[in-house]
Amino acid sequence: MSNRALDILKVRCGTKREGWVFPSKRAKSGHLTTMANLFRDARRKANLPEGLVLYCGRHDYGTRILKRTGNLAAVMRTMGHRDVKTAMQYQHPELEIVRAALDQDAVIDNRA
Repeated sequence: MSNRALDILKVRCGTKREGWVFPSKRAKSGHLTTMANLFRDARRKANLPEGLVLYCGRHDYGTRILKRTGNLAAVMRTMGHRDVKTAMQYQHPELEIVRAALDQDAVIDNRA
């Protein structure tokens, strides 16, 4: 979780230090178990396309974190993946990264 998200949740909780962050009197569990309905309402109010689904945020998270860190194991851990095949869905190979790595090796080899 980012520090920004943590700060927002702390504000939401105020001085409360136990209980649910998203309580619900209607849910048997006492808290929200899904945000799908809230997401659909927000999407509609923002006039966003129906093709934008809640899962898009999860996929975007996995893709961005993998791209920025290059650490597939960390992405798997934070997303709860046990299978590398599942986590690999978030890897979008960029040939420029490979080309830059190869070019860097060529520069090092030329200096030797």
